[in-house]
Amino acid sequence: MYKRTLLLSGLALIAAGTLSAKTGGDGKTTWNEKFDTEYQAHADFLSETYKEVYGDVSSPVWKDVDSFLYSTVTPEGTKVYEYNARTVAKTESTSEELQKASRRGPGDFDWEEYRRMREKKEFPSPDGKLVALLRDNNIFVRDAGEEGAGRQLTWLGNEDEPYVRLMWSPDSRKIAALRQEKVKERQIILRESRPADQVQPHYNYLDYAKPGDKIGQSTPVLLDVAAGKQIPFSTEAYQNQFSLSLGQWSPNSDFFTFEYNQRGHQLYQLVKVGAATGRNTVLAEEKTNTFVYYNTLWRYYFEDGKRILWISERDDWRHLYMIDAQSGAMRQLTKGEWNVREILNVDEKNGTILMYENGMTATKGEDPYNKHLVRLDLNTLKITDLTPENAFHSVTPNEDFSLFIDNYSRPDLPGTTVLRSAKDGSVISEISKTDISKILAKGYTMPEVFSAKGRDGKTDIWGTIYRPYNYDKKKTYPVVEYIYAGPHDSHVTKNFSARMRFDRLTEMGFVVVTIDGMGTDNRSKSFQDVCWRNLKDAGFPDRILWMKAAARKYKNLDISNVGIYGYSAGGQNTLSALLFYPDFYKVGVALCGCHNRMDKIWWNEQWMGYPIGPWYGENSNVDNAHLLQGKLLIINGEIDDNVDPASSLQVVYELEKAGKYFEQLHLAGHTHNLGNDWITKRVFEFFWRNIKNN
Repeated sequence: MYKRTLLLSGLALIAAGTLSAKTGGDGKTTWNEKFDTEYQAHADFLSETYKEVYGDVSSPVWKDVDSFLYSTVTPEGTKVYEYNARTVAKTESTSEELQKASRRGPGDFDWEEYRRMREKKEFPSPDGKLVALLRDNNIFVRDAGEEGAGRQLTWLGNEDEPYVRLMWSPDSRKIAALRQEKVKERQIILRESRPADQVQPHYNYLDYAKPGDKIGQSTPVLLDVAAGKQIPFSTEAYQNQFSLSLGQWSPNSDFFTFEYNQRGHQLYQLVKVGAATGRNTVLAEEKTNTFVYYNTLWRYYFEDGKRILWISERDDWRHLYMIDAQSGAMRQLTKGEWNVREILNVDEKNGTILMYENGMTATKGEDPYNKHLVRLDLNTLKITDLTPENAFHSVTPNEDFSLFIDNYSRPDLPGTTVLRSAKDGSVISEISKTDISKILAKGYTMPEVFSAKGRDGKTDIWGTIYRPYNYDKKKTYPVVEYIYAGPHDSHVTKNFSARMRFDRLTEMGFVVVTIDGMGTDNRSKSFQDVCWRNLKDAGFPDRILWMKAAARKYKNLDISNVGIYGYSAGGQNTLSALLFYPDFYKVGVALCGCHNRMDKIWWNEQWMGYPIGPWYGENSNVDNAHLLQGKLLIINGEIDDNVDPASSLQVVYELEKAGKYFEQLHLAGHTHNLGNDWITKRVFEFFWRNIKNN
């Protein structure tokens, strides 16, 4: 068994709002010194062991279609290699070559010229004969190579509603444009108490719309350039917008599209506008009684202008559909209790799609969050798994998508990196394997992927159990949950890593768990819908059942005094756990939490809806702060430009008003990023003091 030596650290743990350290004037070790000693010993031990994980491939970058570069840690230090797929051989390279390959631009496209034209608000026509200009809130056109204002095409633009975007039709005869209402956005004031350049505080004014605020409306416009006139079409059906954005022109210039996201996120439409008549037709409509998560929508226009690929969750799972661009008829291409996760490439010539999926192998007992690269044949709709290993796969394809690097692992399976053919997934060669023999010899405990039934008694809830080095089955370990339950994604790490942000906490004698409960993404739509108007839920009924199941299996897991902590949405979740589930969660650290309607508009209205209703207050940690029973530490930065610092401060106000005991760190000069070592130490000290040494 590997033993580490405890060395006394001179770093004092002092901050506003803490309980006083246990000290005495007799020269005995103080409470803070005792914690510092243990923390630093574990930090020193871990910093050395992190260096002893070898062979993990990072930052693979294709240099050309046949060769790529990557870096890896070896016993001799970090090395960079170039691997040639034709010769199946590697040669040592340099970090400079790796950086050079990483900066390689897309083809010969002149990005500098593109940026210059955008800044000047000049847009050349595809045939190169004309230039459209956004000027004086309107649209003008002039001959290429000429100077001056040109010929004015629009007249309705003004300072309150200017034209802000345009796109030419491929035949250079029409322009689709957007006129947008300007709205003075709400501002929040961030006070930087100790700026570097002056003695007095500095005040930053940040545009920051919040739920319920007015949103500027947009109007799509179709212009006939030669005739110098607008082709009218009705936009009455597209009012009350959260957003309205231009899509793209069909390759034959017959139509353009725009996308309408109705405020409240229960209706989303892909709309086609005919170039000749202005007649508009809805090609795809996503409608729900909860919410349409618009960030997972995806579209691809075929070069023939007749077909559009579309992703939808209309059958409760995220799948691919083919839209007939003429008739609007929609055909489902993929189906089943799994998700199309991401599209990597559409090969129109060969009629195939390369894409990530997750959940297809869940019926075989595999973690449904594991990503696999698959190929879909558009003619037969046959799906081929190109990465069949039971693992989370992260791939890097070459430029023509004929080959790809596959790095696969699980929390309980160290990584393997191979080179595969994109034709059938066959392994061309093995590049590297992650070697953890050194840390295993020092007592490293492999994380455990664990699943248990959720609140409905049917759905499997998945998570991971992290234990300390030299884990002793005869010893009892308190449990802390590291949480982030933002509904926009799933969040439990699915690949192997010997380095986690809470390693020092596990080394202090804790078991840390991470769980994806209901209300998060990448399972069924109904699984995610649990969060609708219900952010306080955060999957807690599932998380609690999961931990109880783990404690039944492992009797040495102590869940009598469970801790919880998280950042941002995880900070909100942490406080919600103490307020709404106090019988289970006893100790929490909430960092930079978005606790109520003080947070940004898109986040709140996506999950909580619009108009504002009583459910906002029912889910607010501010409005429910008086329910606090457990031990709480709130940490936030005074210049947080992601979550309004007032969100945490309003919680503090209500806690004080209710006569509650708690601790707070309101940190000068800190933004939303609260991950430095001093803050991490404060988080872990709170658990060490209130759970382990309670």
